[in-house]
Amino acid sequence: MEQILFRHNKPNRCVTFDEYRAEGGFSALAKALKELSPDQVQQAVIDSGLRGRGGAGFPTGKKWSFLARNVPGPRWLICNSDEMEPGTYKDRTLLEANPYLLLEGIALTSYAIGVSHAFIFIRRGYEQAAANLRRGVAECRQAGLVGENILGSGFSCEIDVHVSAGRYICGEETALMNALEGKRANPRSKPPFPAIKGLWGGPTVVNNVESLSNIPAIISNGAEWFKAFGRIPEAAGTKLFCVSGHVSTCACFELPMGISLGEIIEGPCNGMRPDSRFKACLPGGASTPYFTEEHWNVPMDFDAVAKAGSRLGTGGIVVFDQNTCMVAATLNLVRFYARESCGWCTPCREGLPYVVNLLEEIENGRGSEEYIAILRDHINLLKYAFCALALGAMGPVEGLLKHFQDEVREHIAKGKCPFKK
Repeated sequence: MEQILFRHNKPNRCVTFDEYRAEGGFSALAKALKELSPDQVQQAVIDSGLRGRGGAGFPTGKKWSFLARNVPGPRWLICNSDEMEPGTYKDRTLLEANPYLLLEGIALTSYAIGVSHAFIFIRRGYEQAAANLRRGVAECRQAGLVGENILGSGFSCEIDVHVSAGRYICGEETALMNALEGKRANPRSKPPFPAIKGLWGGPTVVNNVESLSNIPAIISNGAEWFKAFGRIPEAAGTKLFCVSGHVSTCACFELPMGISLGEIIEGPCNGMRPDSRFKACLPGGASTPYFTEEHWNVPMDFDAVAKAGSRLGTGGIVVFDQNTCMVAATLNLVRFYARESCGWCTPCREGLPYVVNLLEEIENGRGSEEYIAILRDHINLLKYAFCALALGAMGPVEGLLKHFQDEVREHIAKGKCPFKK
């Protein structure tokens, strides 16, 4: 199967700078600087149908088009590599195998949107990935691919690698900008949106690692070539699906956008573990409502997954078998989000610990029927939090009450968790 993002990967090691260049690396950048205007690069990305791979799925080229151009002062590009969504490790996999694809994507994006300084904001725990990026930036600078007058084109772009302070909220794009400025990582009010007023008050674009890493292939091969990877008409390109849980093979796979959930589990994952049967999964990371067996044939694409009642998110698929207590699994997820809340707003700061308490009571046999109604109320109440953290945290709760309400009631009726021996 032809690949876009893993095409240069080598077994059990990082690709070298010389290997990447020998296999066509940075040819897209050279082509753009020699043959294409910034607007043409941007239009190619719009035409490709590439949607942001960080979770929201917003069209990448369209996001670029919002950038304020006729304003004084610098504008900025930020690559968001603060990958802290439980069950998601695609960006780490990509950067540990090949940092150069991202660096070329950043240079192309910077050229397209008129940016002369880009930042890679990376999770604190990704030490190897950060080291690869720093080495890659140095090698690119020595080769004239980063810095002043890139490839003699007159276009200049610096790239800095910045390590996160280590909180989940730093992955929210406006909290990320505050953190990059050295401030407390609280989300900002929108509007104004980052494209108008972002980092240090300048127009800013924030894109994910996987999104930016697709840009070189689009420029090299064209929008139609990229769109042809999709399994369904509305899907374009490939997607990195990082699978974990009760499957035989847990790994990060590059697969066509729109492939079905069942094809992923039965194909590259080699099915469920011995003596395990599929019960549920998180289809797009820890902040997404569960899928069950009824979703086996759902195409893994933004719109199709949303229509089926969940979100594609980051593509982090966490699989649970028949022995999993879904109340305990949901409690574990909400505990994470309650701990990672920045505490900036009341719904998130007070609401998530209360939801944790309700789930703890149910899991330990002290719940009552009214707790189910209270949890449903909180699914709606936490929508009014300042940012999307609390809303995402309630995704698994929503899935729990939609697909496993009988299991919740069994906890309540028996006065204990039926899965505990």
